[in-house]
Amino acid sequence: MMLNCIAVDDEPLALDQVSKFIEQTPFLNLTAKYSNAVHALKALHLQQIDLIFLDIQMPDLNGIELARVLDKMPGKPRIIFTTAYNQFALEGYKVDALDYLLKPFNYEEFLRAAQKALHYAELLSKPAKAIPDAKETENTEEEKYLFLKVEYQLLRIALDDILYIEGLKDYVKIELKNSEKAVLSLTSLKALEEKLPPKRFMRIHRSFIVSLDKITAMTKNSVYIGKTLITVGDQYKDTFAHFLGKWI
Repeated sequence: MMLNCIAVDDEPLALDQVSKFIEQTPFLNLTAKYSNAVHALKALHLQQIDLIFLDIQMPDLNGIELARVLDKMPGKPRIIFTTAYNQFALEGYKVDALDYLLKPFNYEEFLRAAQKALHYAELLSKPAKAIPDAKETENTEEEKYLFLKVEYQLLRIALDDILYIEGLKDYVKIELKNSEKAVLSLTSLKALEEKLPPKRFMRIHRSFIVSLDKITAMTKNSVYIGKTLITVGDQYKDTFAHFLGKWI
């Protein structure tokens, strides 16, 4: 697979370096380079681009602002930020960037980010059945996994490994069995709830979704998953009572 790329940076030396890196990478095709994000935006309306290596600090229109504009375009290109300022990492994550290269970076670091973009493109090019969809039949192979954006990459999480999910403002925290470290993803609990098979997961609180087969004990107002106690929220008590009634 070949990815059509552009490079955007207002620093000539930085623009030349990233352009050189693109040209020496076999699966990347450099179609153009721009020192101004406004010029790049105009060009993006005229040609199909798969990937942009984008600086953040630029006059007129900065990289974050350009990314927000592109997010509204159909078939939007993916973005890898190239910047000397690490304080923009969270903003880059919020605009769904694939990666974040901190200047100065070498070719090895560049290639690692480019390969992530290639892997992402290959994943999206597969037939729809290759990506899990919680609305499909529960017996399908695809529904064994959940794909989430975690730290600039798509992470595949086995549904069987999920203990419970906690909503934390802009993030969700997924607790997994046999893992001391939870997974954090920039998404909402509601969006994640829609992706999960309802026969296996239940939202019992405005901040919690639990895996039903991981419940070790329960009362009419709470569940235990191992040693973790989770209280049932008032607006979820009727649904939970119906579920509990099946076991009493």
